[in-house]
Amino acid sequence: MTDLITVHYAQNGASIKADSMGMREMQARAYEKRNAQYLLLKAPPASGKSRALMFLALDKVRHQGLKKAIVAVPEMSIGGSFNDTALSQYGFFADWHVEPEYNLCTPGNAGKVDRVIGFLTDPAPEFLVCTHATFRFACQRLFEQNQLDLLDKVLVAVDEFHHVSAEEGNELGKWIDLLMEQTSAHIVAMTGSYFRGDAMPILSQKAESQFETVAYTYYEQLNGYKYLKSLGIGYHFYHGRYLDALAEVLDPTKKTIIHIPHVMSVESTGNKLSEVDAIIDVLGTLVSADEHHIFNVELKGAKKIIRVADLVTDDRNRETVLSYLRSINQEPDLEKQKAMVDIIIALGMAKEGFDWPWCEHVLTIGYRNSLTEVVQIIGRATRDCVGKSHAQFTNLIAQPDANDEDVRTAVNNMLKAITLSLLMEQALAWLWCLALVGL
Repeated sequence: MTDLITVHYAQNGASIKADSMGMREMQARAYEKRNAQYLLLKAPPASGKSRALMFLALDKVRHQGLKKAIVAVPEMSIGGSFNDTALSQYGFFADWHVEPEYNLCTPGNAGKVDRVIGFLTDPAPEFLVCTHATFRFACQRLFEQNQLDLLDKVLVAVDEFHHVSAEEGNELGKWIDLLMEQTSAHIVAMTGSYFRGDAMPILSQKAESQFETVAYTYYEQLNGYKYLKSLGIGYHFYHGRYLDALAEVLDPTKKTIIHIPHVMSVESTGNKLSEVDAIIDVLGTLVSADEHHIFNVELKGAKKIIRVADLVTDDRNRETVLSYLRSINQEPDLEKQKAMVDIIIALGMAKEGFDWPWCEHVLTIGYRNSLTEVVQIIGRATRDCVGKSHAQFTNLIAQPDANDEDVRTAVNNMLKAITLSLLMEQALAWLWCLALVGL
């Protein structure tokens, strides 16, 4: 495996140190802008954007005269980031609480659009969490019924804001524009990567000019950690099947997320379920599955059991697995927490918003043509965690039919773009062009 770049950090602890209100450096920076009607928060994974939003939403509803707050996330699994949080015990003036019937990212909440409408017409509840899709459908309903004014004096917070696009046809972008044009809603836009893989702008120039911006860079975040010392970004070429090369880059003693290739990609075998089985065979022997549907696997050549989570198989057990993974951070005993899972195998999941601080290595199989996706994947390993001194991103790539030197140059340019985009937002456009020219 070749590491293109290894970045070392100062470990000054600034980004995780809390002030008298329990706010980290980035959160305090965002809170200073709490009176802005439109706020764009650009901050990397693990910087605490979810909690920053809680601080902002509580202040807007309790102190600024707003009626309610809606938090929209890309998928249900990310909604767990907005579970009830006791902020007052760290010095803030109130706690974050969402009534169960208005947490629409939990299983069994049917009639979600009706719930959003009910929330807006009920004077009592203050906070609601839903997916981007639910929010879009609710806006459509309100628009058709000429009730978009129900969102007047309501905070709309959009997590992973890079899902918005200024391109015609982007539904989420359309409703953000309409809210800004036709209502007095406040908007907080949060993202770890303020760019898209399709080169389309997220907001029009006119809309973006109305937002106040809080920017917190990857460098500030990682330099301010306590435990994490370095980040490695590299690649490994293989011939034939990636499953035959997996053992060369997969260290089963490291906490790892393996993202298998998209089913239609050249790297895929075409059968995602058989790939999960084959990865387990590379690791060792499947011994059993527990009540959470986590696999116990005995490693090859070692009398050691590791625990493997399958997020690829989309059967009725996947929600059980997801619920178990969400519960990891709630375990107060760190040793027990660490032992709950060792390797996660995923396809379209465990990317943006997925919080597993113990992750040391993200192994991504197949070329990804979106810098946004890659940066989000890298963010799964860059959370600070006791005992974790190094984070690693590895891209396992099929060797193309081209001159080796040309291929290596192209991959180097791509990974330089990824690496520097983590550190220097303004350089992104130039680096993206560099990567495309190289390829």
